[in-house]
Formats: sequence, C-alpha cells, structure tokens
Amino acid sequence: MIKTMSLGRLGKLRQQSSVLFLCDMQEKFRPNIAFFNQIVSVAARMLQTAKILEIPVVITEQYPKGLGPTVPELGADGIKKYSKTCFNMLTPEVERELQAVPERRSVILCGIETQACIMSTTLDLLDKGFDVHIVADACSSRSQVDRLVALSRMKQSGAFLTTSEGAILQLLQDSAHPKFKEVQKIIKDSAPDSGLLALFQNQNPLFT
Repeated sequence: MIKTMSLGRLGKLRQQSSVLFLCDMQEKFRPNIAFFNQIVSVAARMLQTAKILEIPVVITEQYPKGLGPTVPELGADGIKKYSKTCFNMLTPEVERELQAVPERRSVILCGIETQACIMSTTLDLLDKGFDVHIVADACSSRSQVDRLVALSRMKQSGAFLTTSEGAILQLLQDSAHPKFKEVQKIIKDSAPDSGLLALFQNQNPLFT
C-alpha cells in the first residue's frame, strides 16, 4: 500500500492554506542590508500576489521608533504593522492572528535578517507544526555568509527554500485560475537579482 504524504511534508503551497509573512523591511536597514532594494522589490511581488489572491498578510517592524517605518516601495500602506523588539515575528499578537485562521498552515516568509528574525521565526513556526516556505530571493542579511548559512540551517530543520516566482506559480496552480492574468503581470518580468547565484555557485556543500 502506497502511503500518501501530507501537504506539509511535501511542501505544497495552496492559496487557501497559506499566509504571507513580511519581516522588518524598514528605512534604517536600507544602507546596511545586502541587496536591500532588490529584496524589497521581490517581497513587493509577493505582497501584490497575496492581495490579488486574498491571502492574509502579516507585517512586522523591529522597534520602529528607532529603526523607522516599513519602506514605502513595499506597497504595504493600509496594512497593519506589528511592532516588536524580539528577533522573532511570532509575538503574542501575531500568534493570535494565526489562531484566528486555523486553516492557514503554510507560512511564506520574506524579509530581514535571514540569520536573525527569519531563522528564529522559521524555527518557532516549524516547532508549532507549520509548513514554512522561505522565499530565498526575498530574504537577506548584512553579511552574505550569515545569509547563506542561515538558509542552509533552516533547510536542515525542515523549511522549504523557494523563489518568488516558484511560490507564486504554486499558489496559482493553473493558468485557468480566475486571477491568473492579474498575477501574470507581476511575474512577466523576471525578479531582480538578489545575489543568490553567487551563493549557490559551484554546488555549495551547505546545500548538498
């Protein structure tokens, strides 16, 4: 008898079971995070898609009084921002938001920094039984070594690494989707290079 695997173990994304997390893309980080502008641009594609597909969105800001607001080019005006000081998006308020949508068991995660809030959030979500999808071209750090090792660390723990276009097409599933043409406009042009090719070149042993 062939055993079927759960969506979580396979890492499948579905529009009806997903939620988008956008972490700490704020003004004060702009000069220091590698490929910051590109990361925000890719995350904005994910946010536009979430809006069209009516996927819930959680946005956090790390100590906004000192580190400034979410950057305007993300396109998040009108969306609630959850303020925090911890290096983890799962504040009590965010956890309550997740509990209000129990059918949403797949978290798509974008933002900064990969080795800090992205990794801590991922590990906590995995520990709580969520299926976590890291949009690798929408996550970065000050140090590319930290970024690379954090991506590997999360993969070791059971998170799925994907790209923005890969995630978006999984969410759509079919070109017959009623919102396909709207979303197609978002991915018509390739996502900007956020430095991943240099990290993955020569079959980096961290990812084998």
